[in-house]
Amino acid sequence: MEFTEPYKQTGPCCFSPNSRYVAVANDYRLVIRDTFSFQVVQLFSCLDKISYIEWALDSEYILCCLYKKPMIQAWSLTQPEWTCKIDEGPAGISYARWSPDSRHILTTSEFQLRLTVWSLLNTACVHVQWPKHGSKGVSFNQDGKFAAICTRRDCKDYVNLLSCQSWEIMGSFAVDTLDLADLEWSPDDSSIVVWDSPLEYKVLIYSPDGRCLFKYQTYECGLGVKTVSWSPCGQFLAIGSYDQMLRVLNHLTWKTFAEFLHLSTVRAPCSAAIFKEIDEPLQLDMSELSLDENFMPSNYDASEGYISVRYEVMELPVAFPFQKPPADKPNPKQGVGLLAWSKDSQYICTRNDSMPTALWIWDMRHLEVAAILVQKEPIRAAVWDPTCTRLLLCTGSSHLYMWTPSGAFCVCNPLPGFSISDLKWNIDGSCLLLKDKDAFCCATVPSLPESSDYSSDD
Repeated sequence: MEFTEPYKQTGPCCFSPNSRYVAVANDYRLVIRDTFSFQVVQLFSCLDKISYIEWALDSEYILCCLYKKPMIQAWSLTQPEWTCKIDEGPAGISYARWSPDSRHILTTSEFQLRLTVWSLLNTACVHVQWPKHGSKGVSFNQDGKFAAICTRRDCKDYVNLLSCQSWEIMGSFAVDTLDLADLEWSPDDSSIVVWDSPLEYKVLIYSPDGRCLFKYQTYECGLGVKTVSWSPCGQFLAIGSYDQMLRVLNHLTWKTFAEFLHLSTVRAPCSAAIFKEIDEPLQLDMSELSLDENFMPSNYDASEGYISVRYEVMELPVAFPFQKPPADKPNPKQGVGLLAWSKDSQYICTRNDSMPTALWIWDMRHLEVAAILVQKEPIRAAVWDPTCTRLLLCTGSSHLYMWTPSGAFCVCNPLPGFSISDLKWNIDGSCLLLKDKDAFCCATVPSLPESSDYSSDD
C-alpha cells in the first residue's frame, strides 16, 4: 500500500460518488481535492464552521450543513460562481440530505416540526409535516423514484410514500410500532422493513402499498433491536439485538434461518481461525543516530524501540475481554452495534459492544463463524471492499488491519503520529480515506489476486 502525505481537516471528509474528488471540511472552508494528484481544484468559503457534508449522486453538487447558524449551503463544481443558501428561520435545521436526482435537498427542522423538499431548478419547496426523526426515518428506493418518510401524528407512527418527481404523497399507512426507530427499502424495492425502538423488540416487513407481510418478535421484556441491514443481494435481512445475537431472515418466507451467538469463550469444536493482534519489538540499535522527533515513524516507542504488529493464530479455547455494562446507566454498551455485509453477501461482520475488541466474521454459505479478529484496542470502524471480499478495520492505532478468506494481516501507516480513527472506501475500491483527529490521508489499495496467499507478515 502507498500512502499520501497528511492533509489538515477539522470535520467530515468523503469521496465523491464518481471517485474523482475528495471533499474536506476545514473550519468554515470546503476544500475539494483531486483524488489522483490531491491538488486543490476548488475552495469554497462558508458562513460558519462546517458540521456535515454530502455529495449529490451525480458528483456535480455538494451541500454543507452549518448547524450552529443553522443553515445549509450548496456548491457546484462545474459552476463555481453558483451558490445556494437554505435558511429555515426560527424553525432551524437539524439535518439535510440530497434526493436521488441530485436536484433537490431535503431538510428536517428542529424538533421535527416539518421536512422540506427544496428544488434547485425552480426554487419551489414542498413540506411534509411531523417527520419522526431528523437524520433517520427517510429511505429512497433503488431507482430513486419513491421516498419513504416516517411521520408521527396523534401518537401513532406512519410511513408516507412520496414521488421523487412531483413530491406528492402517493400513499400513507400506519405501522404497528410503539416508537418507530427507522426504516429501509429492500434492494429489490419489493418491501420496506420497519423496526421499533430498543424498548420493544419488533421488526415489521411492509409492502409499498401498506400490507404487513411479516411481524418478527423473538422475545419480550428486554432491550430489543440495535442494528438492521439488508444484504446487497436482497435475499437476507440481518438483525442485531441487545441480547448479543445476530439473526438472519430470508426474503421468501421471512423466517429465521440463521442465529449466531457471540460467545465470550470459544471452545472446540470450532473451524474458525482466531487471529490475535500482538506486539513484536524489533531489535534495532539506533543509539548512534541523531534523528529529529518529526522523523520518528508512528510505530516507534521510546521505551521499547520499534514495534512491529502482527496477527497470531490462537489455540482453542479462547476467552475474549468482556465488559459488563452498568445496570444504572442508559444506552448500555452491549449487543450487536456494528454490522456490515460483504459485497457478494457471503460474509457479514459484527461487533458485540460488550466485547469491543473482537470482530466476528460469519460465513452465510456454511452458516458458521469464518474468523474472529481480536484486537488490542476497541474496534472503531470496519468496512468491506466494494469490489471484492476484503475487510479493513481500524482501532485508533497507527495500523490498518485486513482480512480476506485467505487470512489476516496488519499494515503499518508510515505517517508519524497518525492514529487511524475512521476509514472509508471510494466506489471502485482503489483508494482508502483514513482519518486522524485533525488530519486525513489516502492510501492506494492493490487489487486482490484471484488466489491470494496473504500472511500476517506481509
